Amino acid sequence: MLTIDGAQGEGGGQILRSALALSAIGGWPVEIRAIRARREKPGLQAQHLTAVAALREICGAEVGGAALGSQQLRFVPGGVRPGEYRLDVGTAGSTSLVLQAILLPLALAPGPSRVTLTGGTHVPWSPTVDYLREVLCPALAAMGVRAHLEVQRHGFYPKGGGRVVVEVEGGTTLRPVSFLQRGGTLRVHGISGVANLPLRIAERQRDRALTRLEAAGLAADITLVVAEAPGAGSFLLLLGESGGVPAGFSALGEKGKPAERVADEAVDELLDFRKAEAGCDLHLADQLILPMALAPGTSRLTTPRVTRHLLTTIQIAGQILGCPSEVRGTEGSPGSVTIRGGAPSAECRAPSVEPHTQPCGSGTRSHEPRSTNCELWATVHEPTTVVRKARAGDVPAIQRLVAHFALRGELLPRTLNELYEHLRDFFVCEV
Repeated sequence: MLTIDGAQGEGGGQILRSALALSAIGGWPVEIRAIRARREKPGLQAQHLTAVAALREICGAEVGGAALGSQQLRFVPGGVRPGEYRLDVGTAGSTSLVLQAILLPLALAPGPSRVTLTGGTHVPWSPTVDYLREVLCPALAAMGVRAHLEVQRHGFYPKGGGRVVVEVEGGTTLRPVSFLQRGGTLRVHGISGVANLPLRIAERQRDRALTRLEAAGLAADITLVVAEAPGAGSFLLLLGESGGVPAGFSALGEKGKPAERVADEAVDELLDFRKAEAGCDLHLADQLILPMALAPGTSRLTTPRVTRHLLTTIQIAGQILGCPSEVRGTEGSPGSVTIRGGAPSAECRAPSVEPHTQPCGSGTRSHEPRSTNCELWATVHEPTTVVRKARAGDVPAIQRLVAHFALRGELLPRTLNELYEHLRDFFVCEV
């Protein structure tokens, strides 16, 4: 069983979601320790438990330690089952974060799925579902993922109660991508919305954003929206397009927060993005790491800011998949990411199952293997022999090899669990 340190890097819930998503995809058992150790309230919270329950449901996993406040979780997946699912995140728990955990496993499943999520759609500390629909889904479509997201009802903090329906085609073959730079003039459009509040608030958000964008030399078209929701809330989403993948910049209203400040937050992020001339906004960069690590071939992106969140996700992907990567740029500054990915081999994938139906410094960081020159991958022929870090899917073959030499008295025998524990000490030569 592969052990993941939940306190590494940014030490938050993304470590849990990333590790469990990759575990479900590859069928590799994992144990995560010190979960959310760097947070004010460490351990599993309600929305994390919903993500765990969702992944357990879609892949028939055996789970231990899934309790409120638990800092250790054991996850032994079965095969991912496409089908229809209904998931209630509870009150204003983030539907977007749960969707991030299950989207890739369902996209790589052998058939279509339909998921209805209930909870928060526009809540602090997570991307809005509008962002997922307008930015993440088009970016994933460029990699081969076919998913459609519909917001049927908005959910704001603290009442939540939003409803999102996601349809995923399944059977995806991931493709590598390059999101390195934008081309042409940045075109801006967006949505300014309110629910159970005066429309004038949405108008003030729009007017402030338009004034600031015009002063920066950018024309924009911002649509007013009156959203259906159980509670009150406001939001602004700005989208920037210039021939590549869209970039998105969101801000949420809250009690006592002027509408103009909501607009300023979104506009500030957009102008920082424009100045950096990056291919992805900083939130999209985080969310593309796992599909890039799974897609065979070399993927690249540039980001307006290298974040601890980004670096942690790259670290988790490397630990589980063994994919080499390189990050250029220091934390907090513009940078680039290069990943040489590889989908799990057929023998490593979870077994086929029937569909499920439910009624309604230098600025450069290199991750192992360090001997690989990431800058040359796209311009040289693939070598006939590749030496790489061992992946979780290599463990059965490694055990057979160890057993062979153990019979000859040259090595001590090792169990599967011992090999998973020491996976980082192994390298694999592909011929």
